[in-house]
Amino acid sequence: MDLLLDFLTRFVTQFQSPSLAFLIGGMVIAALGSKLEIPDAIYKFAVFMLLMRIGIDGGMAIREADLGDMLLPAAFAALVGCLIVLVGRVTLAMLPGVKTEDGIATAGLFGAVSASTLAAAMVMLEADGIAYEAWVPALYPFMDIPALVLAIVLADLYLKKRKAGADAKVRIWPIVKESLQGSALSALLLGLALGLLTRPDQVFEGFYDPLFRGLLSILMLIMGMEAYTRLNELRRVAHWYGVYAAVAPLAHGLIAFGLGYLAHLATGFSPGGVILLAVLAGSSSDISGPPTLRAGIPTANPSSYIGASTSIGTPVAIAIGIPLFIALGQIVFDI
Repeated sequence: MDLLLDFLTRFVTQFQSPSLAFLIGGMVIAALGSKLEIPDAIYKFAVFMLLMRIGIDGGMAIREADLGDMLLPAAFAALVGCLIVLVGRVTLAMLPGVKTEDGIATAGLFGAVSASTLAAAMVMLEADGIAYEAWVPALYPFMDIPALVLAIVLADLYLKKRKAGADAKVRIWPIVKESLQGSALSALLLGLALGLLTRPDQVFEGFYDPLFRGLLSILMLIMGMEAYTRLNELRRVAHWYGVYAAVAPLAHGLIAFGLGYLAHLATGFSPGGVILLAVLAGSSSDISGPPTLRAGIPTANPSSYIGASTSIGTPVAIAIGIPLFIALGQIVFDI
């Protein structure tokens, strides 16, 4: 009974989070027929600022890390991010009634990472006295960027092949290059490089970080309004997204836990680090993913990938996934 109550409490709490509240607010005012419009230039500026902030933060964290210890966990993080997208491509994206690009975008969002879920797991580990390496949160971009790039490439490959004909040959490298040169990924990669190779601490703390949550709220409001306009497309196949969003966080996390355990045996990767790697894999992006996918796969329905993530995926990842992976870590590592 207490476990069920805890789950319901965490579930309701997710709907009180600022990001989700603004997303729902955008859907509500769109449903009420509001004429509110936010200029596209503001949307593009907000996306740029958010992705630069995430990239710079990740780059600074990597710069301070011991790269030797970080190498294998980082490789496993990238592998898991790509694997999640590939599995989604041959499962969700192949189900009857699911638009292929919608399925790929959803897998891309679940392959990417939620900063809020990661933060929640770090707080819980510290409360339980479970230590982890200081650089583990910097694994974020190693999983996030490959998953998003791969999702965009797979969707672009599918759309180009469908347009040119099933038997047509499509060159992959130009698609990869075009994806990396896209506005969203360019901003994310630029921020990562600046954080890693320069000393942007003052401009980060004085400009990018203070504006972060406000700009995120504007972005989620815009995406909520857009999502509502495309809800009818989702209603036909909502059950498939519900099943995927409920199962994926736990399945992805368990895969990452297994790889993290191998890193523990090979390099001494801490139990707390293994747990956080599982949490990263079990989360679905709430910041970098939506704007990146909207820019990279514009034909995909935001209602599908945002709805699956925010309404089911994130609550499952936080309410069930984090306690599950902590308990599993305590059993496996006897801590």
